[in-house]
Amino acid sequence: MLAEDQVLVRDSLKVLIDTTPGLTTVGEAGTGAEAVLLARRCRPDVVLMDVRMPDMDGIEATRQICADPATAGVRVLILTTFDLDEYVYGALRAGASGFLVKSATAGELLAAIRVVASGEALLAPTVTRRLIADFLRRPHPAPAPRDLGDVTQREREVLTLVGKGMSNAEIAGHLHLTVGTVKTHIGRLLAKLHARDRAQLVIAAYEAGLVPTPPS
Repeated sequence: MLAEDQVLVRDSLKVLIDTTPGLTTVGEAGTGAEAVLLARRCRPDVVLMDVRMPDMDGIEATRQICADPATAGVRVLILTTFDLDEYVYGALRAGASGFLVKSATAGELLAAIRVVASGEALLAPTVTRRLIADFLRRPHPAPAPRDLGDVTQREREVLTLVGKGMSNAEIAGHLHLTVGTVKTHIGRLLAKLHARDRAQLVIAAYEAGLVPTPPS
């Protein structure tokens, strides 16, 4: 489902998606409020959500879609630009499964949709780290330290490396574990921290202070 207020951009995205084997658009919304209503009606696998839209911005629309039990299975992929990096943090906290920069190529966009549709989080590690770190060092009120509850020491180590943007294979090599064991730890972290996916684990790592914020 497309949520984009610029008709020309929306039409271009629709043509690209509908001419790609295995993908099809099931609905189009021009405002955030329309996106929420349409997501409830269409139950798409993925919502491609712009941040800046009339009536309700993409972050609030994402929050409502992800919080509604009727659309709990809907994944949101945020479209953003580097000058809107603070929105990325808010979008991930709202439940988005990832983000894509608007300068991405058509191939990257289609790959991103498939990644998110498969249930994975779309995180370009270096970009994610830079955007979140930049947000956290700005003069905004800092979030209260996150309580990790019954997360074990090993899970803490894994969460720290997830927050640093490492892949499962990189975490496995760093901690001398198998990739399967890392996946098990991540699954437990998702359950214990009530996180939708890996994107929210990155946020949890920052909020818990496991990943230091670079000096400005």
